[in-house]
Amino acid sequence: MAVQASQLEAAPRLSVGAAAVATISDADASRFLAQASMGASRAQIQQVQQLGYAGWLDAQFALPASMSRWDWLVAKGMNAITYRNTEAGFDSCAWRKLLSSSDTLRQRITLALSEITVVAIDGLVNSGWRAFSAAAYLDLLEANAFGNYRTLLGQISTSAPMGQFLTFRGNVKYNTSTGAQPDENYARELMQLFTIGLQQLNLDGTPKLVNGATQDTYGQDDVTGLARVFTGWDFDMAGHDASTPDFLRRPMIQIPSRHETGASSFLGTTLPAGLNGAASMKAALDWIFAQPNVAPFISRQLIQKLVTSNPSPAYVARIATVFNNDGSGVKGNLKAVIRALLLDTEARIAPAAANTTAPSFGKLREPILRFTAWARAYGASSAADTWIIGDTSDPSTRLAQSPLRSPSVFNFYRPGYVPPNSAIAAASLEAPEFQITNESSVVGYVNYMQRAVSKGISDVKADYSSLLPLADNPQALLNEINTVLAAGQVGSSNLALMVGAINAMPTGTDARRNNRIYAALTLVLAAPEFIVQK
Repeated sequence: MAVQASQLEAAPRLSVGAAAVATISDADASRFLAQASMGASRAQIQQVQQLGYAGWLDAQFALPASMSRWDWLVAKGMNAITYRNTEAGFDSCAWRKLLSSSDTLRQRITLALSEITVVAIDGLVNSGWRAFSAAAYLDLLEANAFGNYRTLLGQISTSAPMGQFLTFRGNVKYNTSTGAQPDENYARELMQLFTIGLQQLNLDGTPKLVNGATQDTYGQDDVTGLARVFTGWDFDMAGHDASTPDFLRRPMIQIPSRHETGASSFLGTTLPAGLNGAASMKAALDWIFAQPNVAPFISRQLIQKLVTSNPSPAYVARIATVFNNDGSGVKGNLKAVIRALLLDTEARIAPAAANTTAPSFGKLREPILRFTAWARAYGASSAADTWIIGDTSDPSTRLAQSPLRSPSVFNFYRPGYVPPNSAIAAASLEAPEFQITNESSVVGYVNYMQRAVSKGISDVKADYSSLLPLADNPQALLNEINTVLAAGQVGSSNLALMVGAINAMPTGTDARRNNRIYAALTLVLAAPEFIVQK
């Protein structure tokens, strides 16, 4: 059912004035940062309290980007020909940004976009320099994180990494001799995953029904017609060779002889014959972007990534409305969408209020964000600037997730995933991140974090100097960790059990105090109230 105007009016946006700034608690600021950043810290909590929610967003929007992943790889000499056929350096450059860049909001949105418009490093084949190709793609997403979604679609559609991953790089027109058709991968996923989805939606993200039945957004004829548009694109190798990775940073170019110049029909429109490759791509993307499904389809996924897996239809409608029109008549303004999404009443309602204790509100914190929450909270750094964390995909020994290492174009988990035979399924709710949660990953995560907390990962180590003075007082120690990592949401009964466990540990020396800190951090990082972000 479409959302009614009265429903929109019933949920006004939060007013963030001077009075609101003065009353932001430590826990509320930490909760906001769980949604808006790669992880809270005492310094960031204080900044939110000083600036207010909207002021903090403005400050983050204004921050310049730090050194790109690509430039870091070059600075480390990874563009030497000896690395051409390896992935060496990629994990380091990806983790470095997630863990240490001051533009923490931009990194959070980059991560979200990388899980919507997916490229995965293991699928970047037939050119070498996979680390640079993956780095270039993340840099592209970061550069557009606060820009316009239509601009992002255009840049993705000519990016060498996407051309590699979804196999339309080198795509050629219909061959009249052999009957070979253009590759359809990108045309299909552009519609299914990056723009309109599978079912027609109302503005509030609910399915449009005709006689009680859902309606498809596209069919195979639309895929075939759109695939004709994405022909003739290939690497820009003019005056260059593959002995350096530089061609992977440049947009792909058109090879006119390979492009289909006949008419192309899809989604109720026909592009006329005679258009060149660039013109036909622009016309196709403009038409797709104009479809009413784009706003609710993308808005709902962004809400799921940042705030809650099951947003109310009214929440989706409010954000989709901003996606369609930022107030200045512009569609796709991601900065406006992010601001509206994070300041919306449904996101900012106080933790003690009904919706944050309701089973339907919140989300499972994905493993990457659990790891970065610990690292950001306690200033994890790499003394040698090497950030050798590596691929953390193994569910039994690591995190079951690692940046840009999705097993397919469908991301690590589907936005509509429902754990089978579960209370979540019985309640008709979605829990996307549970798709990578099982007995092995639960144990693997705790073991990995226990090692990370106490020993670090290679030379990536945290600084617990702020916790050391609290270590002789388990209640104070756990209260502080609970506030920063879990927004104060670990319950009193669980905290009491943790306090008892820490009290039983010896103290009296800094080494023993550090052991208490390691145990307290591991207990909170394993607590359901931390793992489930409310």
